[in-house]
Amino acid sequence: MIDKHLIEQENAAQEAALRADYDALGARLARRGVAIEDLTARAMGFGVAVPSWGTGTGGTRFARFPGAGEPRHIFDKLDDCGVIQALTRATPKVSLHIPWDKAPAGDLLAKAEEHGLGFDAMNSNTFQDQPDQARSYKFGSLSHTDAAARAQAVEHNLDCIEIGRALGSTALTVWIGDGSNFPGQTSLSAQFERYLDSMKAIYAGLPADWRLFSEHKMYEPAFYSTVVQDWGTSLMTAQELGPQAMCLVDLGHHAPNVNIEMIVARLVRAGKLGGFHFNDSKYGDDDLDSGTIDPFRLFLVWNELVELEDTPGLNLSHMIDQSHNVTDPIESLMVSAMEIQRAYVQASLVDRAALAGYRDDNDALMAAATLRAGFRTDVEPILAMARLRAGGAIDPVSAFRASGYRARVAQVRPPVSGAGGGIV
Repeated sequence: MIDKHLIEQENAAQEAALRADYDALGARLARRGVAIEDLTARAMGFGVAVPSWGTGTGGTRFARFPGAGEPRHIFDKLDDCGVIQALTRATPKVSLHIPWDKAPAGDLLAKAEEHGLGFDAMNSNTFQDQPDQARSYKFGSLSHTDAAARAQAVEHNLDCIEIGRALGSTALTVWIGDGSNFPGQTSLSAQFERYLDSMKAIYAGLPADWRLFSEHKMYEPAFYSTVVQDWGTSLMTAQELGPQAMCLVDLGHHAPNVNIEMIVARLVRAGKLGGFHFNDSKYGDDDLDSGTIDPFRLFLVWNELVELEDTPGLNLSHMIDQSHNVTDPIESLMVSAMEIQRAYVQASLVDRAALAGYRDDNDALMAAATLRAGFRTDVEPILAMARLRAGGAIDPVSAFRASGYRARVAQVRPPVSGAGGGIV
């Protein structure tokens, strides 16, 4: 979808400056006892999954303003994901959402292979009614008072597993919008018990090599109570279900000022951290581009992950989960992938031995300074060199705009109406 020669042409105009910056950074890092090539290798080995739904324009509860060339179906979405991977070389997998992305497995695999993509965790949808379903989820799904509605939601999740097995996926993410909007509307205890019973039925259908991710969310769409409202409830769920059940942490699904990196450390300690949905927020679940509001928090999360990366059994799934309302979704996803990769490399720069010494000496000032030294280091030459060596673009956004891709697909993808609210 992006001409290889265009990437090479764009890179040729920037390569000399990149190599000069890379050598200069390498010299500075060497004085700190850090080998730049080791960091470049880590950057090249990094990958974060792209959400299929992220390639389309998001929206608010009130309006949606689609851009030109909106994807019509999953195959258009995979084309867009292929562009992101071709330019960044940091997004090798796509996370599908069912039933939005439902299509014959053979066709999906063929399209993914065309772009060198694989499939990450499957995502079920029981927060929205579909035209062909018998029971409504207006008052809940996995925790509904109606046993038939719960059974329908369970069956949908089991179908997602079967679709994922055919695609080579090995995980299912379950997020539900169940909760209540009024005090007294539901029994908080009984509702959670119904949810657990439904999750146990889904868990029983997991293949031996699969994992089940429980995703919490503080609020929305239920504003008085939410069934899985925080990491504690998610942890309770994962512990009760069994060893294949893990917790998924979305960076926006927390109250303002919550110490997310501490939650990460606790879940690793419990052996229940399964992965992340990366985004950023100012007020709540804003689903803003990763690293745009609080890049230091993103760095601190990665600092914990790098510090604990040798923990036995730790196997994390990384995915972007954003809503793009005023930007080109492809550009936002590329920038986010690079920002997540940046935080990972910066965290890899932290002098762990020095940090441990300062902690032992209770030297809070120097311990904090050691973290800041990693965060303040401009690792852009490392990221750009990793992209260049992998066949990507030194400057992905510039190459994307030069390619004219958006204008080309807009000629074949019909304009989409913005009438109606919602994120899809």
